[in-house]
Amino acid sequence: MKEPKYIPQPIDTSDIELPEELNPLLEAMAKNVHEVWAQTRIAQGWQYGPERNDAEKRHPMLIPYEDLPEEEKVYDRNTSVETLKLILKLGFIIDKR
Repeated sequence: MKEPKYIPQPIDTSDIELPEELNPLLEAMAKNVHEVWAQTRIAQGWQYGPERNDAEKRHPMLIPYEDLPEEEKVYDRNTSVETLKLILKLGFIIDKR
Protein backbone atom coordinates (compact mmCIF):
# COMPACT_ATOMS: atom_id res chain seq x y z
CA MET A 1 0.00 0.00 0.00
CA LYS A 2 1.42 3.35 -1.04
CA GLU A 3 1.66 6.13 1.54
CA PRO A 4 -0.20 9.29 0.56
CA LYS A 5 2.11 12.15 -0.39
CA TYR A 6 2.21 14.75 2.36
CA ILE A 7 2.38 18.36 1.22
CA PRO A 8 3.02 20.78 4.11
CA GLN A 9 0.84 23.89 4.03
CA PRO A 10 1.99 26.28 6.75
CA ILE A 11 0.13 29.53 7.17
CA ASP A 12 1.98 32.29 5.31
CA THR A 13 3.37 34.73 7.86
CA SER A 14 5.65 36.62 5.48
CA ASP A 15 3.49 39.74 5.84
CA ILE A 16 4.03 39.87 9.61
CA GLU A 17 6.96 41.81 11.07
CA LEU A 18 7.76 41.20 14.71
CA PRO A 19 7.94 44.34 16.82
CA GLU A 20 11.39 44.90 18.31
CA GLU A 21 9.97 44.81 21.84
CA LEU A 22 9.32 41.08 21.34
CA ASN A 23 13.04 40.32 21.00
CA PRO A 24 13.47 39.35 24.69
CA LEU A 25 10.45 37.02 24.37
CA LEU A 26 11.84 35.61 21.15
CA GLU A 27 15.18 34.81 22.79
CA ALA A 28 13.49 33.30 25.87
CA MET A 29 11.36 31.11 23.61
CA ALA A 30 14.37 30.02 21.56
CA LYS A 31 16.22 29.02 24.72
CA ASN A 32 13.17 27.12 25.96
CA VAL A 33 12.82 25.29 22.62
CA HIS A 34 16.39 24.06 23.08
CA GLU A 35 15.82 23.18 26.75
CA VAL A 36 12.70 21.12 25.95
CA TRP A 37 14.49 19.36 23.08
CA ALA A 38 17.52 18.59 25.29
CA GLN A 39 15.37 17.38 28.18
CA THR A 40 13.48 15.03 25.84
CA ARG A 41 16.70 13.68 24.34
CA ILE A 42 18.27 13.09 27.76
CA ALA A 43 15.09 11.31 28.93
CA GLN A 44 15.45 9.06 25.86
CA GLY A 45 18.97 8.11 26.97
CA TRP A 46 20.98 10.53 24.84
CA GLN A 47 24.22 12.06 26.13
CA TYR A 48 26.61 14.74 25.02
CA GLY A 49 29.18 13.59 22.48
CA PRO A 50 31.55 15.65 20.33
CA GLU A 51 30.00 14.11 17.20
CA ARG A 52 26.45 12.95 16.57
CA ASN A 53 26.11 9.18 16.77
CA ASP A 54 22.54 7.88 16.61
CA ALA A 55 23.53 4.30 17.45
CA GLU A 56 25.26 5.41 20.66
CA LYS A 57 22.74 8.20 21.34
CA ARG A 58 25.35 10.94 21.46
CA HIS A 59 24.74 14.51 20.29
CA PRO A 60 27.07 17.54 20.26
CA MET A 61 24.22 20.00 20.91
CA LEU A 62 23.33 18.58 24.33
CA ILE A 63 24.87 21.65 25.90
CA PRO A 64 23.42 24.82 27.44
CA TYR A 65 21.75 27.18 24.97
CA GLU A 66 24.30 29.88 25.76
CA ASP A 67 27.11 27.57 24.60
CA LEU A 68 25.48 26.63 21.28
CA PRO A 69 27.13 27.75 18.05
CA GLU A 70 25.29 30.75 16.59
CA GLU A 71 23.88 28.72 13.67
CA GLU A 72 22.15 26.38 16.14
CA LYS A 73 20.70 29.34 18.04
CA VAL A 74 19.38 30.69 14.72
CA TYR A 75 17.53 27.40 14.15
CA ASP A 76 15.81 27.70 17.55
CA ARG A 77 15.12 31.40 17.00
CA ASN A 78 13.49 30.70 13.63
CA THR A 79 11.10 28.26 15.28
CA SER A 80 10.20 30.95 17.80
CA VAL A 81 9.91 33.70 15.18
CA GLU A 82 7.46 31.67 13.13
CA THR A 83 5.42 30.80 16.22
CA LEU A 84 5.20 34.45 17.30
CA LYS A 85 4.34 35.59 13.77
CA LEU A 86 1.55 33.01 13.58
CA ILE A 87 0.13 34.18 16.92
CA LEU A 88 0.02 37.74 15.60
CA LYS A 89 -1.35 36.68 12.19
CA LEU A 90 -4.22 34.88 13.92
CA GLY A 91 -5.18 38.13 15.64
CA PHE A 92 -3.84 37.53 19.12
CA ILE A 93 -2.16 40.30 21.07
CA ILE A 94 1.06 39.64 22.96
CA ASP A 95 1.10 41.81 26.05
CA LYS A 96 3.57 41.64 28.92
CA ARG A 97 1.99 42.25 32.30
